[in-house]
Amino acid sequence: MLVISPSKSLQKLGLINTIQLLGLAYHFEHEIEESLSEIYNGYEEWIGEFGESHDLHVVALSFRLLRQQGYYVSSDVFRKFIDDQENYNKALVNDMQGLLSLYEAAQFRVHDEEILDEAINFTTTHLKLLLPKLSNSLSMQVSYALKYPINKTIARVATRKYISFYQEDKSCDQVILTFAKLDFNTLQKMHKRELCDITRWNIDAAEKLAPYMKLVYTALLDFYNEVEKELAKENKSFRVNFAISEMKKLVRAYFQEAKWYHGNTVPRMEEYMMNGIQTSTVPYLSTACWLGMGDEATKEAFEWITTEPPILVASSIIARLLNDIVSHEREIERGDVASGIDCYINDYDATKEDAYMEIRKIIENNWKDLNQQCLKPITVSSVLLMPVLNLGRVSEFFYKDEDAYTFSKNNLKDVIFMVLVDPIKV
Repeated sequence: MLVISPSKSLQKLGLINTIQLLGLAYHFEHEIEESLSEIYNGYEEWIGEFGESHDLHVVALSFRLLRQQGYYVSSDVFRKFIDDQENYNKALVNDMQGLLSLYEAAQFRVHDEEILDEAINFTTTHLKLLLPKLSNSLSMQVSYALKYPINKTIARVATRKYISFYQEDKSCDQVILTFAKLDFNTLQKMHKRELCDITRWNIDAAEKLAPYMKLVYTALLDFYNEVEKELAKENKSFRVNFAISEMKKLVRAYFQEAKWYHGNTVPRMEEYMMNGIQTSTVPYLSTACWLGMGDEATKEAFEWITTEPPILVASSIIARLLNDIVSHEREIERGDVASGIDCYINDYDATKEDAYMEIRKIIENNWKDLNQQCLKPITVSSVLLMPVLNLGRVSEFFYKDEDAYTFSKNNLKDVIFMVLVDPIKV
């Protein structure tokens, strides 16, 4: 289908979008890259040909797919949809498909793109107003998008959801739908096998540690020893030292928090955030994710990530502050160490409500940084950047309305069953 659909056509764009949302894109990476590269190289001509119809959906979809692929295209393409007062045209308010496409496209904004900042406000407002007028299936799809936009959610969770939305679509292709269901179930079985493999833990050391630490410490040692033996066969054992080094940084950052706690100290916001980059666990987890990567995970790449590049810092700050917001009240009750909320209130003599609002702005600005760092040219392979980006997405998902990481028996339990346990009926 990808090959025979006309080059640079709306049909091909729609097909690429469907394949990506259904979680099938990894089978067709070359074909998708080739198609989008061709559109990007002739983008002005393409947008002139198809965008003159002032079809918001077409313009927004092409913009998002290209940005998602790492191609920078100017947000000026949306100027045709705004009036002299820099407001989006009122005629768009009943265009559900156009609004939803613009909303998703705007999630890929970078700094100094006020037209996309306004797009978020405009589309969010009017999509919510349209909800009561939509069919049950469309209403569920739009509600899900408003809560979990494509750029800020976990791919496999979104795939499971989109399959259910797609099968309700009268224009859905049954071949693609069946392929998506079978593929989801196949990957689910593979993930189940992987989960079984990582439960083989051994406890036989670390006698000097407190009992509650023995399990974790011993499991870590076993894990690194096993990985090092495997990687040595390919002359890649150097990777383990980088992962261990990042773990040590994480422990030192936790120790710093302990010193603040026992000293009854509220650090300056800047100091807290520097330490928070590590306590977010994103640097450690990103490096650990690279252990089993292919040849792209070179020594130079590991050296690069240990310098805390902007993409890593942005993902870390997003994770740290999202967690701080949802756990703030509970941590106050139990007398925990000061969080980013407390530090901001202390630094700026702010109210709790103002602190929440300003910290959400910091999170959004870091999403802009994250989006910027994913645009070409990139320093390391995009395969290596994905875990860093995905950890930011995981944080958005876990800490959307509650601390689902801590209280996993609530909604998160159902999500885990949906992705890792219950297959889709074909």
